[in-house]
Amino acid sequence: MEFSSKLLENAVYEMSQLPGIGKRTALRLVLHLLKQPEERTSKLSVALDKVRKDIKFCTNCHNISDVEICEICASPKRDRSLVCVVEDIRDVMAIENTSQYRGLYHVLGGKISPMEGVGPHDLTIASLIKRAKRVEIKELIFALSSTMEGDTTNFYIFKQLDGLAINTSTIARGIAVGDELEYADEVTLGRSILNRIPFEGSLKVN
Repeated sequence: MEFSSKLLENAVYEMSQLPGIGKRTALRLVLHLLKQPEERTSKLSVALDKVRKDIKFCTNCHNISDVEICEICASPKRDRSLVCVVEDIRDVMAIENTSQYRGLYHVLGGKISPMEGVGPHDLTIASLIKRAKRVEIKELIFALSSTMEGDTTNFYIFKQLDGLAINTSTIARGIAVGDELEYADEVTLGRSILNRIPFEGSLKVN
C-alpha cells in the first residue's frame, strides 16, 4: 500500500496493530478521523490516554475499574457466596448482559496454555485461592470457554481447592465446544449459567 504522506502511513500502521483491524480498515478509520472536527479527534486522543494511564484493576476480582474496588464487588446487592471464574473482562460484560447472574466474579486474565507459554503463575489463580480461603465462598462457577486450555485451567483450579468446603460447578454446554463466552447470545449464555452442573459431574461426562 503506497502512501503520499509518512504521517498518514504511521497513523495507519499504528491503527492496524489493533485486533481485527487490517491495513485497509485502518486507512478508512484514519481518513475518517481526518475529516472530523479537531475537537472530536482530540477527545478521542484524551480518552485513550486517560484509559491507559488512569484505569485500575479491582484488587478483589481483577475486573477493570475506575477505583480500587469495582462496582460489582462493592455492591451490597450481589451474592458474595457465589463467584464466577472467567477468562477476561469481556466475559464479565457478556454475563452481566444476561441479567441472570447476581454473584461476584474472578477474572483470571487468560487460560493455562503451555503451547503459548502461559502457566498458572501467569494468571490470577493464586489470588483466587487466597480469596477462597479468606472469604466465605460457597460455590465457584467455572465459566471458561470449552477448549482444551479452558478445561485444563478449570481442572487445575479444582485441584488447588482440595480440602476447602467449596462447591464447584461449570456452565452447561449450551455453549458449543470451542466457543468463546463473549460471542454467545445472551439467552444461551444466561441459560448456561442457570443450568450449570457440578464440576465433578462434567469430569465424568468428559
